[in-house]
Amino acid sequence: MANKYLRENILQVVDNQLQENNPAITKATFERLKALGYTKEQAKEKIAAVLLEEIYDLLKNNESYNEVRYTKGLEELK
Repeated sequence: MANKYLRENILQVVDNQLQENNPAITKATFERLKALGYTKEQAKEKIAAVLLEEIYDLLKNNESYNEVRYTKGLEELK
């Protein structure tokens, strides 16, 4: 992520999702990525990239949060 402010804020959202276990798929994905050999920071950044895609789609298409789409994006991370 190019913008430092954006990066910090999106990673904070990921941290909040992990702490609150909401949605649960975020923590499951985080643990899965760590088991695959990613560092904590790398795993969070990969999750953040999917979160940014979801936010982009929300804004671009004037949609509501789509948990199915977000879940699918996280499940596709390798």
